[in-house]
Amino acid sequence: MSLTKALESVLLMATDPLPTEELATALEAPTAEVEAELRAIADFYEQHDRGIRLRFVAGGWRLATADDVGDVIEAWLISDQRSRLSQAALETLAVIAYLQPVSRGRIAAVRGVNVDGVVKTLSVRGLIKEAGQDATTGAVTFGTTGLFMEKLGLADLGELPDLAPLLPDALALEAELGELAKEESHD
Repeated sequence: MSLTKALESVLLMATDPLPTEELATALEAPTAEVEAELRAIADFYEQHDRGIRLRFVAGGWRLATADDVGDVIEAWLISDQRSRLSQAALETLAVIAYLQPVSRGRIAAVRGVNVDGVVKTLSVRGLIKEAGQDATTGAVTFGTTGLFMEKLGLADLGELPDLAPLLPDALALEAELGELAKEESHD
């Protein structure tokens, strides 16, 4: 397998920028060779005016969309044709709805996965918005919007269904959420 193919594959799956050294270790290749190949891949995407770019940001490499396609992506994300939310988006939206205002860190702790992309998608689609800052950590918190209420046909959040009958492990979830709240108040 070529180094280019391996690098593109790993970078496609990565959720955070990956340092050159980490990529070299993962692919068992010399750091200098990996660095040169990353620069060649980045140049290729730029020279051929592709829709993606390979960028060095925040100490590592990551795939990103080309700067001039932002309007296209935004329109696609909010169009009625894309009105169905993924399972990850629905789960994240539920966490926000029930725990708001809630920080991205707490959402990730409840879901057990990185939620940055999903939070961005929900925000762009107008279903959530920034709701201030956590008093303890200073982290940005999120809450649902009027559009969320409208889409679900709710007059207020008190109309959200009780979690207990919907989840077989609702008591365990409630205990876990209680522990998270205690941890956040002690931090």
